Amino acid sequence: MFLNTASPRRSFSIPININLHGARRRQTRSQRGEGRGPQGARSQMPTSSVGEERAILLGFTMMAFSVLMFFVVGITTVKPYIDSCWEEASCVLPQTHILEEWVDCRGVSTVPCLTVTVSVTGSNESAFLQFDEDSVFLPNECFYLPKCQLDRKGLQDEVQKVKKWVDGQLKNSSMCFSDQKGHPNHVILNRKYTLRRALFGLLWPCLMLAGGSLLVGLVKLTQSLAHLSTDVRSYSRGGRRTLKYTQGKMYKLLRRSSMQST
Repeated sequence: MFLNTASPRRSFSIPININLHGARRRQTRSQRGEGRGPQGARSQMPTSSVGEERAILLGFTMMAFSVLMFFVVGITTVKPYIDSCWEEASCVLPQTHILEEWVDCRGVSTVPCLTVTVSVTGSNESAFLQFDEDSVFLPNECFYLPKCQLDRKGLQDEVQKVKKWVDGQLKNSSMCFSDQKGHPNHVILNRKYTLRRALFGLLWPCLMLAGGSLLVGLVKLTQSLAHLSTDVRSYSRGGRRTLKYTQGKMYKLLRRSSMQST
């Protein structure tokens, strides 16, 4: 670009070269310097990946299912164990009997019923022997009922085998469980709801809850460590730039002072 001036005495031209490349370079450097500052560090902050988001979702899903399992196990196993009042006792088997009238089996057929009467040691009362807690609530006081089938001969043979095994225990004392307050006329041979079974039922939801919590915790820890490392890197870069700027400024001051002294 040329600036032309005219005067009454003489005319002359002054070449003026405007270099825009230097200004653009300085502007670009200033923008890069601003990008390296706190805003640049924020833009470079690591974001959570798809795998981390899926891992967190899996962890929360596992914890939700563990809560549901706690609810189910508590109703089906833990509550019956807490409400159970069966205590250990010693029983003597005096007699067994197969009822002549067969019992209805789910409306499909009829099956024979084996009843076992025992006497509890320490008391003169007799009671019906049942297999477990659930058998006490059955309408018929039967110790053993075979599976439903139409083969009457097979049903009779099956009940006779069980009767022979029980008759081998006659007049012998064996361990049983009685509940004098809740079920005075019944005695059970085995307890279905025990402390071991309740703890085993609670084991799986506890493991699932611990696994989900551990998974979420590890992902959150990894993300926090990534953010911390990014902050440390940005801080170290800012410190280096400040140190270089301070060194350059001191060098210029020393150079000026030396030039003035000369």
